[in-house]
Amino acid sequence: MSTQTDEQANIGRVLSFLREWDRGDGTVRGRMLNTFLTLNSGKTFYELELEFAQVASLFLARLTTWMKLTYTFGTFLGIQLKAIGIFLSASSHDQYLMEFLEDGGVLSLLNILGHSRSNEEEKTEALRLLLTVSNAGRKYKEIICESHGVTAIAECLAKSNTDETQETAGALLESISHGNPKYQNQIYDGLIALMACTSPKAQQLALHNVHTVQCKMKTAHCSIVEPLLSMLRSLHLEVRDEAISLILDLKCYDVRPLLLNGLVTLLRPTNKVQHHLEESEMIKMTGTLPVFVQQAAAAKAIRLLAKDSEELSRELLSLGVIQHLLYTMGNRDHADAQIQASLALEHFIRSYPVIEEHVQRGISRTLFQAFMHHTDTLYMNMDESQAEILLTNKVHITEV
Repeated sequence: MSTQTDEQANIGRVLSFLREWDRGDGTVRGRMLNTFLTLNSGKTFYELELEFAQVASLFLARLTTWMKLTYTFGTFLGIQLKAIGIFLSASSHDQYLMEFLEDGGVLSLLNILGHSRSNEEEKTEALRLLLTVSNAGRKYKEIICESHGVTAIAECLAKSNTDETQETAGALLESISHGNPKYQNQIYDGLIALMACTSPKAQQLALHNVHTVQCKMKTAHCSIVEPLLSMLRSLHLEVRDEAISLILDLKCYDVRPLLLNGLVTLLRPTNKVQHHLEESEMIKMTGTLPVFVQQAAAAKAIRLLAKDSEELSRELLSLGVIQHLLYTMGNRDHADAQIQASLALEHFIRSYPVIEEHVQRGISRTLFQAFMHHTDTLYMNMDESQAEILLTNKVHITEV
């Protein structure tokens, strides 16, 4: 008898709560949500059902509808999202998740990501909810993608200005890429497009996710090469490292010839002759530095590729890589470019004795001996005449 009385009292309490919600204005509902968050954070599906007399779905529906009607104003959006999160993250059951989706919740979350009034904290919370949806399984990932989610998430990542928002967006893109074969190509294309954005953090996350998706694909799209090589211009080491890592992955795909040719070409920029630069220091720092950084990164990638296999070494040699490496070694305006080119050249010389003969004849015995004895420090003592020899070298080796 006592149990039945308690159940009726609980039902009465819940009905009273829902009436107060229906009659209340924004201020009242905001207060009610704060109380709801305090009392129910971390509860399971069964605990929430017990708390709401088996009709918790009625409150979730009201909450979802209120968010859909008011998110463009942003007044209570943060607390609305956190309250919905309690339902979506409730363990042991996906009933709330299905009800939220059926009410158009995913589309609302995606719209929040691109709305001008949504702040970074609200976008992050919306991304977390979408991540919860995605992690629930393949059909949920497909719903996000069907709602043009890839574009919305990628744009949010590119335009956001806080690490937390960007990292959550990156995690969401990674989540929807797993176990979602129907939309794998769409995700892949979206990530390649994202590589062209201007945010270093977004570039790094995009490269990381492209790596994840690429490993599952049988081919690589040729559109990946240009933006990938452009990433080597980044003044952020993390971005360059991710780009080089992806370049190493692509050695097994059909874009390899295009990629190798691009790398070798980067060793010798055609728009400038570095040792004749007569620019102000500011122009050099803002305009030419990315080119030099790209040059150094290309030389590093070439060395790592060449060390990976003899087949790759021979392909690079066929593209005239030795002459280009010597040219880069003469770039006295950027020490790292000289160092990386020297290390790459050293690998080729030690791997193929015939190259040693050609290089020694092409740059003079004295300079060659200095290089072999002090490979990684030659740049520190190089004079202008030695740099000129390297920059104008005619060493032509295409096979060994």
